[in-house]
Amino acid sequence: MLTRKEKEQLVANLTGELAEAKAAFLADYRGISVEQVNALRTAMREAGGQYCVVKNTLLRRAIEGTAAQPLHEWLDGPTALTIAAEDPVAPAKVLKDFVKKVDNFSIKGGVLDGKPLTAEQVDALASLPSREELLQKMLGSMNAPAQNMAGVLAAVPRSFVQVLQAIHDQKAA
Repeated sequence: MLTRKEKEQLVANLTGELAEAKAAFLADYRGISVEQVNALRTAMREAGGQYCVVKNTLLRRAIEGTAAQPLHEWLDGPTALTIAAEDPVAPAKVLKDFVKKVDNFSIKGGVLDGKPLTAEQVDALASLPSREELLQKMLGSMNAPAQNMAGVLAAVPRSFVQVLQAIHDQKAA
């Protein structure tokens, strides 16, 4: 049992994290094992997110006055909170994959930049490419013209040498 002071500290910490977060998602975690929760927490940390179970009354106080306030709508029953500090897509993908693996786990909803997301919208968000994938595509697109130019510039002397070789072979024959 948490003391009042510990609860106040927890609410203050959550409020600070939610105020800085890009997105937050809520899930119903009924019936999942401790091993599954630990695996989810590990995967979430690797994706840049944070997964925790919080009492609804404390979470209600924590989201009051933050961009995560639309989460009030889904605060019923056992609730797990996922906070995406930077990239909202990667933690959403982890949740989506976990829903596929575990029958009892389900996404309730979420919030992205202060706008509420239904479970279907969180699923759609998880289908987007991650920030790293988008950066790779952008760099590939930026690098392609330079590679093409290098290929064209290398082709000119190569063609000249091939022509000289053909003339040499023709005179030798």
